[in-house]
Amino acid sequence: MAGKFLLKKSTDGQFFFRLQAGNGEPILRSEMYTTKASAEAGIASVKTNAPLDERYERKSASNGQFMFNLKAANAQVVGTSETYKTEAARDNGIASVKSNAPAATTDDQA
Repeated sequence: MAGKFLLKKSTDGQFFFRLQAGNGEPILRSEMYTTKASAEAGIASVKTNAPLDERYERKSASNGQFMFNLKAANAQVVGTSETYKTEAARDNGIASVKSNAPAATTDDQA
């Protein structure tokens, strides 16, 4: 099963998306956007930047776990990962974004 973006509207009227792997696990989430069009542009940016390894910022979270940000060419963060217990698990998360995002469909629930 292929990955997909879930496009949603929050209770305060802002928009966000999540990228889910084919198994339904969330692997990337967006910031909050004031318009649906901006969130859709964020999805397009993730699709464009996901295959490029240099766009991934590998980090340690404040709780000692591991995470990553996906950045656009302008260095703006377009997606943030879940946290992972090991660096290897984080790297598997990056591989999952690389393989799932470019062809992922969008499930518009907004």
